[in-house]
Amino acid sequence: MNALERWQAANNRYLASALADLRARLERLATAQEVPSTSSATPTLSSSRPLEASGAGVATRGSGSDPAPEASWLRRLIKPRRNASAATGGPDTSIATRDASDADPLAKPAADATVAGSDTPALTLLSQRLGLSEFERQTLLLCAAMEFDTRTGALCARAQGDAGKPYPTFGLAMALFDEPAWDALSPERPLRYWRLLEINQPGTQPLIAAALKVDERIVNYLKGANYLDDRLAPLVSFVPAGADDLPPSHQHIAAALMRRLNAAAASGSLPVVQLLGTDGASKSLIARHVATELGLGLYRMTADAVPTAIPDQDTFQRLWQRESALLPLALHIDAVDADRVGAHGAAIQRLLGRLGGVVMLDVREPWPSLGRDSLPVDVAKPTSAEQKATWIEALGADAAAHAERPATHFNFGVSTIRRLAADALVATANDRAGLAEVLWANCLGRARPTLDQLAQLVDAKARWDDLQLPVAEKAQLRQIADQVEQRRTVYDDWGFRERMNRGLGISVLFAGESGTGKTMAAEVIANELGLLLYRIDLSAVVNKYIGETEKNLRRLFDAAEDGGAILLFDEADALFGKRSEVKDSHDRYSNIEVNYLLQRMEAFRGLAILATNMKSALDSAFLRRLRFIVKFPFPGQAERKAIWQKALPSGVETGALDFDRLARLNLSGGSIHSIALNAAFLAARAGMPVTMQMMLDAARSEFRKLEKPVNESEFRWLDSIAGSA
Repeated sequence: MNALERWQAANNRYLASALADLRARLERLATAQEVPSTSSATPTLSSSRPLEASGAGVATRGSGSDPAPEASWLRRLIKPRRNASAATGGPDTSIATRDASDADPLAKPAADATVAGSDTPALTLLSQRLGLSEFERQTLLLCAAMEFDTRTGALCARAQGDAGKPYPTFGLAMALFDEPAWDALSPERPLRYWRLLEINQPGTQPLIAAALKVDERIVNYLKGANYLDDRLAPLVSFVPAGADDLPPSHQHIAAALMRRLNAAAASGSLPVVQLLGTDGASKSLIARHVATELGLGLYRMTADAVPTAIPDQDTFQRLWQRESALLPLALHIDAVDADRVGAHGAAIQRLLGRLGGVVMLDVREPWPSLGRDSLPVDVAKPTSAEQKATWIEALGADAAAHAERPATHFNFGVSTIRRLAADALVATANDRAGLAEVLWANCLGRARPTLDQLAQLVDAKARWDDLQLPVAEKAQLRQIADQVEQRRTVYDDWGFRERMNRGLGISVLFAGESGTGKTMAAEVIANELGLLLYRIDLSAVVNKYIGETEKNLRRLFDAAEDGGAILLFDEADALFGKRSEVKDSHDRYSNIEVNYLLQRMEAFRGLAILATNMKSALDSAFLRRLRFIVKFPFPGQAERKAIWQKALPSGVETGALDFDRLARLNLSGGSIHSIALNAAFLAARAGMPVTMQMMLDAARSEFRKLEKPVNESEFRWLDSIAGSA
């Protein structure tokens, strides 16, 4: 028999003995009720003399030497109680505002989270932890006896002299037990404050005669079944204790946090721990580690699960405090996306002002005015070196060579790295040759769910050979790709990160007329690096409601930074335009958005590409923060000829095409590709190869679309050929 089984057996013996004593008391009181009275009145509870502590003799009405039973009962009610904490008549504030210091909740609980762990019976443990007086403990046992012993109901009816009352009442408890206390009925005393008893008081029935029923959770606790109240279970989720080691930077944070909490518990008041930052996964790991080390079970609650109605919140607060006493618990509230001044934010702040115990609040920035002391703790992702070490550990010695690339381009927490590595190892268990490719695909897919909501994924197909630019501009693009590829070496191995707290990302501007290859250049870089390219969808980012645009941009930058994605701000002047003089509220909020972009661009650690054909419209503050400005000139005749030669795929059947003549048309690369596509459709409709005349016809249409002058002599290819023949 293990320790839990021994405790369970001892607890059952204790309950059996206590119930036997209770039945004896009820039998004696019932017998007293049934003794014939000297008067013709029907015996009632108020006409019987309560039993004394010794259990000696039963007196009936008519014994002239004894005081009236009502007076005896009243004297017992007003006698000073031996329980000093209960004698105040008001609420026991150490219970009503119970925090972790009251019953040393930072001590280790039983390994299996039950009430086992000592020889103390569950009823005694509950009384100690919730501050019940002896009379309240006996009253609770009387109500619980209805669940444990089927004979109790009949005995209650007999003891109260009323066959219609086969249930316990406060009146019965006061007549049955020694030193009854009227304030046990108070909503501020433990029986009602902690919702240990349910009172069924229909109509005008007196409170003292109302039926009492013990809460189901308490019944099971007394029998040794310790679990979270099922009224709380839908609102919170259990976070299992993990064996994962924290990286050194997070170990330091967790150790400091535990020291502060233990010191605060010793002083009698625990603060709300505010876990600050954008990395929810790292904050969750630290919260789990701290709770495990303190011997607490951790439950997570989302912001939208916090009750907003005052009565519902009061119920949650009391039940959670009760559970914190019966099950040592810690609460982790995820409010990272909650608006502090919104309905959920206000509800969270109101709850934290009343909730005791260990509470950790997951937010981006500190929340003031929580109604109790708070302890802000900054949590960042593991350092780049720690991430690489985690990759190596997760992949194993045989695959450690694959750790460098994901460690360079992605910014993942420990748990994400281990999960991605494990998935890749499982997928390539039979063929390790494909591990690098599978691992890279897993990493790319990690950030897509968030980015797909706010940006448009660009299917990057262009290669260096497709890009027709002067040598200097092409060299700049290669330099951009090289800096992204080598940033871990420069920032971490060579120590630049220690000297810089801003500008660790790479922001570049592609400036030039429409169709000069800006988007194609972004595709080329994305292909070179093997990273995802996202074009920012302004309709999904910009919002007319104040503050929503900034929230969307924050989510966008965070997801791109973690997932190694390249952000392409096409038509960047729409977002990065010059700040204007404030004439009304619209100007002010527009300037706020630009100011936020300035700050976020500087803090962004990935590659952001701004593309515009109106460089002069950009705010000068953005230009200062750009690492590269690449100018895309209008293509010359040589570049245009190269573009024409590659405009049609190799699978297209063509006739004789004069690329020199086509190159004389003053068009951008984008227009050339449009002409080639339109000519292909003309050929498909005619069922013949693409001819020079089809190219010229398509070119004529492009000129008209661009409102350029059309000289018909430039588009008479077929006539000249016929004349020469």
